[in-house]
Amino acid sequence: MKTQCAASARKTILVVDDEPSILSSTRALLEMDNYTVETIATGQETVKRLQMAPAVDLILLDIIMPGMDGFQTIEACRKVNPQQKIVACSCLNDTRTVVRAIQLGALDYIRKPFHKAEFDAVLKRSLAPEGATATVLQELAASCQEQVVDLGNDLFFLAASPAMKQIRSQLELVAKVDVPVFLLGESGVGKEIVARLIHKLSPRAHHPLVKVNCAALPVHLLESELFGYEAGAFTGALHAKPGKFEGCHKGTILLDEIGEMSPVLQAKLLHVLQDGQFARLGGRSNITADVRVLAATNINMEAAIANKTFREDLYYRLNAFTINIPPLRERREEIPFLFERFMDQFSRKYAQPAQACSRKLMDACMQYDWPGNLRELGNFVKRYMVLRDEDLAISELSQSRQHEIKTEAADNLNSSRTEFGLKTLLRDLKDKTESKAIEEALMVAHGNRKATASRLNISYKALLYKIKQYRIGSPRFPNNDRGRPSYTGDLD
Repeated sequence: MKTQCAASARKTILVVDDEPSILSSTRALLEMDNYTVETIATGQETVKRLQMAPAVDLILLDIIMPGMDGFQTIEACRKVNPQQKIVACSCLNDTRTVVRAIQLGALDYIRKPFHKAEFDAVLKRSLAPEGATATVLQELAASCQEQVVDLGNDLFFLAASPAMKQIRSQLELVAKVDVPVFLLGESGVGKEIVARLIHKLSPRAHHPLVKVNCAALPVHLLESELFGYEAGAFTGALHAKPGKFEGCHKGTILLDEIGEMSPVLQAKLLHVLQDGQFARLGGRSNITADVRVLAATNINMEAAIANKTFREDLYYRLNAFTINIPPLRERREEIPFLFERFMDQFSRKYAQPAQACSRKLMDACMQYDWPGNLRELGNFVKRYMVLRDEDLAISELSQSRQHEIKTEAADNLNSSRTEFGLKTLLRDLKDKTESKAIEEALMVAHGNRKATASRLNISYKALLYKIKQYRIGSPRFPNNDRGRPSYTGDLD
């Protein structure tokens, strides 16, 4: 014990908090373990202190402070000393606050009021030699108590963010009610995962779940795939074949990419949803099937309905309950969990040892936007596990990010050019129309500008400005020898 205290006495800890009671209580906790303690009440003073000698071993920094808050202070401190160890502190139990502090450069996070055991553990990790804190984000992830449901076939539903936890609660309720569910979200966000969880939690869980990709087949093949066909229905149909609806009787069918389904087939699907009956291709009798329909798409349904590419009545029939799944960039706090899950999954699948994730790599993952969402993250983890090259993985994310920035900039430039071109066209058209109107009014008023201004319902001063702007002269009457009025000075 004496050896530990003697070692800790060499460490200087700077406590930053705007509440005097917190400063005094934290000082007491630290001095009990023989740390050298300094206290400061503002972010500005913290930055000034870092610019002075001697250096501090660790900063315990409050996030919520007046003036320069904790986030701004972290950024400023990192500019003074990029290697400075900082532990963020807050009374907020918000994973977004934790993730942002980590992204900005905080080494760890602790919630106030401090519990001695947790406080000591954070100090031990933070003051450990470089390299011993590589699992801080994993420990952070473990403290957030993620919800994971194993769906089989290497599929899992994970909820660690507030948005996904809310969706998890909604799924538990809607799964028990036998109504269609519409799953909306970008490609790769996990719509199929959500559909599988709905089926798993529903009374139909012991019956089949069948997935059909509506974008993968032409309309006639898709129709026969869904509803089956009779022998002789078309060339090559030698035997009758039941469709997916018959095959998942009492179960659930997921119509993936339903926004790509043809309007003709949409009409037949609407009929099935209304009365639960359909006919095979080439069949004359109706077949009844008890099937729950889940639909998924990544297109803008409002635009599809407005463009008449998707039936409005079918949309409302499917839209008994809608789940909007947010993209991964809006739930970044789940990235550490997902990374670890994917790594464990692929290491088992390919019989390869799991690769550790350093803070540097996790920071790069947290900063990347993941346009391909979970699918892209899974492929990234797979490549990282196989190649086992951290620098290459970080470089890959950096290059992808730069490409996104350039693409976005080019899109904005093209949009600006288009907007500028339209504005110029409209302005030229307006100027020509206005100039012509003034010329005609001058002719009617026989060059009298005051009468022209009155006729145009503008002020005399405004008319003079526009005559000068458009370089319009006054007509001279009678006409000249060419039969047109000539333009000279004012006739008022």
